[in-house]
Order: sequence, then C-alpha cells, then structure tokens
Amino acid sequence: MTETVSEYLTTATADEESDVAFESLAAARESGRKKIDWARQHMPILAALREEFEESTPFEGQRIAMAMHVEAKTAALTETLAAGGAQVAITGCNPLSTHDDVSAALDANENIDSYAKRGVDDEEYYEAIEATIALEPTVTVDDGGDLVLRIHEKHPDLIDGIIGGCEETTTGVHRLRAMDRDGALDYPVFAVNDTPMKRLFDNVHGTGESSLANIAMTTNLSYAGKNVVVAGYGDCGRGVAKKASGQNAHVIVTEVDPRRALEAHMEGYEVCSMQEAAEKADVILTTTGNRDVVTREHFEAMPDGVLLANAGHFDIEVNLDDLSDMATEEREVRDGVREYELEDGRRLNVLAEGRLVNLAGPLSLGHPVEVMDQSFGVQAVCVRELVAADKGGLGDRIAERVRDRLGRGTGLSPVGERDYDAGVHDVPDALDREVARIKLNAEGIGIDDLTDEQVEYMDDWQHGT
Repeated sequence: MTETVSEYLTTATADEESDVAFESLAAARESGRKKIDWARQHMPILAALREEFEESTPFEGQRIAMAMHVEAKTAALTETLAAGGAQVAITGCNPLSTHDDVSAALDANENIDSYAKRGVDDEEYYEAIEATIALEPTVTVDDGGDLVLRIHEKHPDLIDGIIGGCEETTTGVHRLRAMDRDGALDYPVFAVNDTPMKRLFDNVHGTGESSLANIAMTTNLSYAGKNVVVAGYGDCGRGVAKKASGQNAHVIVTEVDPRRALEAHMEGYEVCSMQEAAEKADVILTTTGNRDVVTREHFEAMPDGVLLANAGHFDIEVNLDDLSDMATEEREVRDGVREYELEDGRRLNVLAEGRLVNLAGPLSLGHPVEVMDQSFGVQAVCVRELVAADKGGLGDRIAERVRDRLGRGTGLSPVGERDYDAGVHDVPDALDREVARIKLNAEGIGIDDLTDEQVEYMDDWQHGT
C-alpha cells in the first residue's frame, strides 16, 4: 500500500541524509495550515458553500477520490468536500506541483488521506493514484483525466459504484470527450473546464497572470521590449497574450485554427507560423494541450538565450527529446531553469522541466486565490449536483435551499429532471450562475433583474419591429 504523505515525511525527516525541507511532520503540517488558512480568507465562494455543506452534510456516506494540483487552494476545496461529510483520498496530477506541507496538513484531517508528494517518478505517481482508487470512490474529481482513465483501464469493477465525476482542465476534458465519442466513458463526468465561471476567469486571467509571474520570478527577467511567442490562442493563450502585452512585450501568436488566428490578428497581435516566430523569440510559452508544438526545426532557428515554458498540461508540448539530442551539454543554470547548449554555442533555456510553469516551477504558487475560488466553487456545486441527482429527494431540498439563499431566479430544477447518463456533460447553467451570484454577494455587488415583461419579450418570437 502506498504511504500517505504523513508516513513519508515521518520516515524522511527521521533520516539524517534526507533532503526533506521540514524538521518534522508537525512543522510541515503547521506550514501547510498557514498556507491553507491564508487561501481560505480570500475564497468567499468556498466559505459560503462550506457553511451550507456543514449544515446539510450532503456528502455523508460518499467517498471522493481526487487527482489534482495539491496546493493551498486545492486544499480549501478538499476540506470543503470533507466538511460536507465525505471521506476523501487525494493525490497529485503532476509530479512537480504538490506542496508537501499542504499535503501533510490535509492528511491531518481525519476525513482526508493525502498521498500527494512532490518530485515523484512515473511509477510512484501512478501508485499514488492507485491509493486513491483503493478508497473505492463514489465520486471522482480530476485534473487531466489520469484518475478517470486509470479506473476504466485497471478497475472497471468499481464503475457501477461511481455516481459521477468532475474534470477541471482543458486537456482532461479533451481526453474524456474522446473517450465518450468512442463509447469508452462509463459514468457521467461534468466538464467543469468548459463552464463560463471557470473558462472565462481561470483560463484567461489565472493562466495569464500565474504563468508570466512564475517565469519572471524564476528568471528575474522583464518582459518589456521582448518578443513573447504564445502558442495557441484559446482561452489560456488569449489570457497570456493579454497579460504579456500589458507588461509591454511584443506578442506573437501561433495557431493552427484559422478563426483563432484571425481573432488574434484582429486583437492587434502579430500572427505567424511557429517557424517564423522561433527565429525572433525571446520567450516561447505553449498553451495548446497538444504535443510537439516546439520541435527540432524550431530549435534550429531560435536565437541564443530564448526561454521555453509550457502552460498547457503535460510536458510534451516542447519536445525535450529533440532538444536533448541536439544539445552538446545540459546544466542547471538557475533553480528551475535547465540550459541546453547547442553545437554552435546557442543556449536554449527550459523552465520547470517543460511541465506547467505556473505550478511546477520552484517558486510556483499556481493561479491567484480569487480565481481558483470560482473554479473550485463550480467543482463543489457539481459534486453536490451529482450526489443530489443520485439521492432523489435530497436534490429537491438542496435546490429549494439554494433558491432561498440566492433568489428565486437560480433556475435549479427538481432533481427528477436532472438525470445524468454515462458520458461528458456540460455543467448546468444554473449551477454556474449560482457560483457567480455567491461571488457578487461577497463583493457587495448588486445587479438588475429582468422584469416579467422583459422575460416575456425575450421568450416570445412573435414580437415584431
């Protein structure tokens, strides 16, 4: 059985030759608790939902397996689900994004087992996922799809006991939609990434701000006057381009979709092929979720000193095998920066081993707290929705309580109308709007409501000019 992070830290800190950063498990937990408490102070959506969950315990009897970036904001979500009565097992979704102290603080909760550890190899990574699956989950919460895929490949016998799941990120949703098209996804999963409260804020503002901030902190370099190449102009790429432009960089966008390329052009950015962009790049940041976005032919064209980073999901957007083959020497020139020297003397610098630069770098803290409050708020209400749909009358009571708290216009329907078959599902719009209303209430922002006449006008096709 894979050890929890508490067992790992207890053993490691007792070893005089260990390189663990904490003197004791207690010290690790204290450090992690400070981080979590700070995050929770700035997460009013999860605070409101936690209050609701503590009162109604909607997750009593549920077992939730999670594979996510285990840091302070994720911990706030995990503790919110546990506060609702769930037993939770969590591990990382990236070998370098876990904060061991936060993981240890989570593991101190009697309703949470955390198997997330930073710096694991591939074998240890999947052993930890297996440990969460050993909980025999009724709900999964995933970031990237590895947990869902592992269950389907290795543990199909557990699927009948799974109510459903939630997927956090673009790459994971793409994988799950592919499974769904092939008829291989055997329980319902909400595409949390695709809902507006996640996509328009987390992907745009979160990725844009956190990726650029972590590159700057890791390198101590400025963007002003530099050519910043953004590979991909989806929501994440759009955010990176906007934030880099705001720091006085010259932004160059590369795309494969003609409409997105035209959109970037109309937004005022230079648009060209990666081959052209590579020749003049100071920084290249990939945001596509695809593989081999930057390869040998591009490395051959790059100027000396270019910075290469990834804000997609997996470490395959920048082809490091090609780069290693071309390099005559490799060395760590700065914490989190690996330099590849080529035969002609040019030096290309890869940040965070080509993994998510905003989460896997040595100084990375992930997206801003307020942004993740919105995304994780959607995760929390989606878990509530899955459980409510499975429990019948419980769903009606939850819908009624939410209407009372947020107003009659939430649009939540009786649970009998909310059945979810196996496959990928869009998040019900009423849930997304519920999270938005909680955030507005917390900010003290009031908005208008449609009058009955306006509602009737918008719903009636017979109105003429």
